[in-house]
Amino acid sequence: MALDYAVIAAYVLGMIGMGWWGMRRATSKSEYLVAGRRLGFGMYSGTMSAVVLGGASTIGGVGLGYKFGISGAWMVFAIGLGILLLSALFARRIVRLKVYTVSQMLDLRYGGNSSTVSGLVMAAYTLMLTVTSTIAYSTIFNVLFGLPKSVGVIIGGSIVVLYSVLGGMWSITLTDIVQFVVKTVGILFLLLPISLATAGGFDGIRERLNNPALFEVGNIGTTTIVTYLLIYVFGLLIGQDIWQRVFTAKSPEVATWGGITSGLYCLVYAVAGALIGLAGKALYPNIANKDEAFATIVENLLPTGVRGLVLAAALAAMMSTSSGALIACATVASNDIWRRRTGSDVHDNRMFTLVIGIVAIGIAVALNDVVAALTVAYNILVGGLLVAIIGGLVWKRGTRLGAMVSMAVGSLTAIGFMVFVDVYANEAIYYSLGSSFVTYVVVSLATPATDPAVLARWDRRLAGEETEEELVSA
Repeated sequence: MALDYAVIAAYVLGMIGMGWWGMRRATSKSEYLVAGRRLGFGMYSGTMSAVVLGGASTIGGVGLGYKFGISGAWMVFAIGLGILLLSALFARRIVRLKVYTVSQMLDLRYGGNSSTVSGLVMAAYTLMLTVTSTIAYSTIFNVLFGLPKSVGVIIGGSIVVLYSVLGGMWSITLTDIVQFVVKTVGILFLLLPISLATAGGFDGIRERLNNPALFEVGNIGTTTIVTYLLIYVFGLLIGQDIWQRVFTAKSPEVATWGGITSGLYCLVYAVAGALIGLAGKALYPNIANKDEAFATIVENLLPTGVRGLVLAAALAAMMSTSSGALIACATVASNDIWRRRTGSDVHDNRMFTLVIGIVAIGIAVALNDVVAALTVAYNILVGGLLVAIIGGLVWKRGTRLGAMVSMAVGSLTAIGFMVFVDVYANEAIYYSLGSSFVTYVVVSLATPATDPAVLARWDRRLAGEETEEELVSA
């Protein structure tokens, strides 16, 4: 294992080194939170791919492939579709807004202070996303060193918090590019072909398993597929962690085509994870917990050195999502919540990143299973905020009161179903979206239209016509 340890150590030291380098560039709020809004095509598409493909997409995607076969690709496939839709339909407009948070977009579109409720929901969502990714570190450190969960969480979490605090989005972008390369090589070019070859290719897998259902696209179930599409496609359309990456693009064209490239990459990654899991099922059919399939395949199948690189790839996937969610949570807290009492500058944002990182590590150590908590966050995010956000982008008749009431009704409906039916009930997302949509339309039509001056400024922002002084004063 010595070579594996050396590979992981080199990777970790590289992440910290890039965090230190990024600190020299993160000298202003814009540089710290959105990398100065100047990422080109290559860096943008790489960092977008890194942030959306985390531990759930890698370890979870392989686990779903292990249990359901080809159909296990649907979760990550839905993530790829979400990025494709966001990039093709909305990325150009989002870049031109020149804001820092989704909630600021709501304020700009509807007028007044619409962001209190949305800021709190978005902060809760991004915090739980950080916690989920942080807990996943324990899997890698347990495989490598046999460390208990709490120690692995603290080590992995501390590394992410350190480089995120130092350089903000610049550090995260640089580390994401490395993480993107590592996970591409480790998962697509090493683990996928090796696992398939060892299992005897598709013919060998079919012969070993003798289960045709594992090769059916719909094996995971229609209800599950629809739920994945609703939660992940819509969640990626409005999540602060994703929008904040869009804000880093240097032009609307980069945001559009770089995002489309990233979405296509996610679709390939989805199929790769399912195939790795399917090969693992053929090779190691008696794994009790599907989420242990990835570690089992890596530990038993790969030679030393290669094993270290693939484990580094999994660690990279977790760190990229965790760091993206961490800075998103800090951005929302400092710009949507704290700013109502004071101003916020790069020092405030750095301190918020540190404090929230420590809180996330503490929660991750205390919890054994955050799937339910993350489900709650996603349901409230999508059920409560989707209609108001997308409605504001596509329907000028939508009003501030319509948006506020729809957010409240959608969130309360989602919470009600999760409390009185079941946390995992699919009805929570169906009924919350439906009630939010109806409320938004009815209340908007029943109330006076948005002030023409507010809409005029909104149109100027979307067209990129506001001067630098107007943007700063905003």
